[in-house]
Amino acid sequence: MADSNAGSSAGGENPVQMLNAVRVIPPNDDPKWPLWRYVQKVAKTGGGKGGNAKIICRLCNRDITGSYSRVKTHLLKLGDGGVKPCPKVTIDVLIQLKSEQDKADASSNTPLNIPLPTDGNGGGRKRKASAIEASFDVDTRSKLDALIARMFYTAGLPFNLARNPWFRQAFMFAANSKLGGYVPPSYNKIRTSLLVQEKTQVERMLQPIKSTWSSKGVSIVSDGWSDPQRRPLLNFMAVTEDGPMFLRAINTEGKIKTKEYIFQRMLETIDLIGAGNIVQVVTDNASNCRGAGLMVEQKYPHIFWTPCVVHTLNLALKSIGAARNEEDPEYEHCNWINEVSSDAQQIRNFIMNHSMRLSMFNEFSKLKLLSIAETRFASQIVMLKRFREIKDALTLLVVSPKWSDYRDDNQGRAQFVKDKVLSDLWWDKVKYILDFSEPIYSMIRAADTDKPCLHLIYEMWDSMIEKVKTIIYRHEGKEEYEHSPFYDIVDKILQSRWLKNNTPLHCLAHSLNPKYYTQAWLAEVEGREAPHVDEEISTERNKCFRRMFGDGPELHKIKQQFGNFSLFAAGFSSFDSIEDRTYLEPKIWWGIHGNSAPELQKLALKLLGQPSSSSCAERNWSTYGLIHSTARNRLNPGRAEDLVFVHQNLRLISRKSSEYSSGPTRFWDIGGDSHDIFGGGADFLQHAVLSLDEPELEAMLDDLQAE
Repeated sequence: MADSNAGSSAGGENPVQMLNAVRVIPPNDDPKWPLWRYVQKVAKTGGGKGGNAKIICRLCNRDITGSYSRVKTHLLKLGDGGVKPCPKVTIDVLIQLKSEQDKADASSNTPLNIPLPTDGNGGGRKRKASAIEASFDVDTRSKLDALIARMFYTAGLPFNLARNPWFRQAFMFAANSKLGGYVPPSYNKIRTSLLVQEKTQVERMLQPIKSTWSSKGVSIVSDGWSDPQRRPLLNFMAVTEDGPMFLRAINTEGKIKTKEYIFQRMLETIDLIGAGNIVQVVTDNASNCRGAGLMVEQKYPHIFWTPCVVHTLNLALKSIGAARNEEDPEYEHCNWINEVSSDAQQIRNFIMNHSMRLSMFNEFSKLKLLSIAETRFASQIVMLKRFREIKDALTLLVVSPKWSDYRDDNQGRAQFVKDKVLSDLWWDKVKYILDFSEPIYSMIRAADTDKPCLHLIYEMWDSMIEKVKTIIYRHEGKEEYEHSPFYDIVDKILQSRWLKNNTPLHCLAHSLNPKYYTQAWLAEVEGREAPHVDEEISTERNKCFRRMFGDGPELHKIKQQFGNFSLFAAGFSSFDSIEDRTYLEPKIWWGIHGNSAPELQKLALKLLGQPSSSSCAERNWSTYGLIHSTARNRLNPGRAEDLVFVHQNLRLISRKSSEYSSGPTRFWDIGGDSHDIFGGGADFLQHAVLSLDEPELEAMLDDLQAE
């Protein structure tokens, strides 16, 4: 009997010989369940049709009650699982058993033998390969290409996966290695042990970036979201000039997101990074986020809460274009903006909701009528920008015989669309909205990147408001001294939002930009003042210095150094230092000319590398949505968080390599097969500097997809 050998098979015996000694092939053996061969079924338990039975291990003679999953747990030492691991399974034996199970898993996952295109249809004689084809094994290569293509088609994978560097590396590595008998990792292995292994490796690769936190400074960026099962999540990222690093996504299900709760989660993240490395915490303008940010400032005076400037500007645009009641004094001057936007929405909906009308439109336009969600930044402006681009196509559509000949149930709506599209007055209003909002929208695009711009925000606000005024006054034909009711309303909204967005940190970062002290910059706009002369900026800057350096000698030293810097005094009076203020980037200038003021130089190098928005956190939810989609809604939050951590941070690491911007894997993480990525709008941004609503990037992506 094989059972009698179980106790004597430990010792120094070869694991293969040991397993051969106890293996018994059952009458109903199934290759998918090889571990049944190492146990004996004594009796079936329960009266149901399930697979539970009383089992005796042939290695250790222990009794087990359960199904095949408990046999695996026992022999492969997978954990508790309600059964103890087999004491006779040594490391060598375990390796052998796992090998047998992995092979069974792989064979059970082998696809049906459906012929490939390269296999031919069985008819006719196959052409003999030429000598060159044979030397390069062209047939085998073609078959591998066909198998890869079939994987794409059957799994619904986006075609831009072919540009993924690790997709390419995997097949190149396999092709150049002697891996006879290799089978890909199983479903469970790739979602458990390999995921843990990869996360550990990514954390190791992030260490060089983390080592620069003390010198470059860190901004904590946070935002909220809900997964496909409507579980609320709180996202935290660490942002430096190197890019956004994903830290954690906290499942807040069952929690009330009060300012106190968010504050505690922020403190945990601050401890993770190190309070001394952090410059600011950036969130949206929600009251609970604001409250939590102010609580952080109380605990750590050197850390500032900064409201997201993109969110602030988006709220300003919404306020300008909001519907007004007829009793509202602003109705006469502003409600037309909402009416034009509503008309555009109705035109879009009518065409998109009628398949025949949409088919007609597609004959005249290569651009799509995209759906812009209200949650997107500057959604009204994005929609009207697209309408301006397809104006000619819409005109050709509504004057075509097909538009008039097609009769549906809503002729009145069809006539409404035609009247609006052919109305020059309506298009003039569209143009005016886009013209006066362009400075606001341009600022959104500039701030809605991972590029450092904290030091630019104060000046951008001032310039933006002046540009809006110039455009409105020019349109209305008014002189500078005349009164414009419409501009007064717009200015009031922008000024109100700026007061809520401006922080002492904006003023300090603005003050540390060397360019803002040059005569060339001051002469660009009449009445401009250098930062050290402006009263508001000086007051807020001094608040920052006091919060950061206290009341001791360090405060006096930093003030002395700033005085020298702003007045072109000791250490900052050389010809090169003064000339380079105009031409060099601020951080480069400080790196070259700031050594005479080491404390101020250190502070400047930190502040000049910080973002001004939480857009990277909001964009990360598109990554989370890609991974934890409705098709994968069984992922638990912990595993989804690990997947997002690996995905987001590998993108960060990848973008630091030269291969990212050239070669077959260039911009591998931008774009896909969806038209929606070209919808315009600042938050479509997926690249650190470029915005996807820019025509040159859209053209580049078309070229990539054509390759």
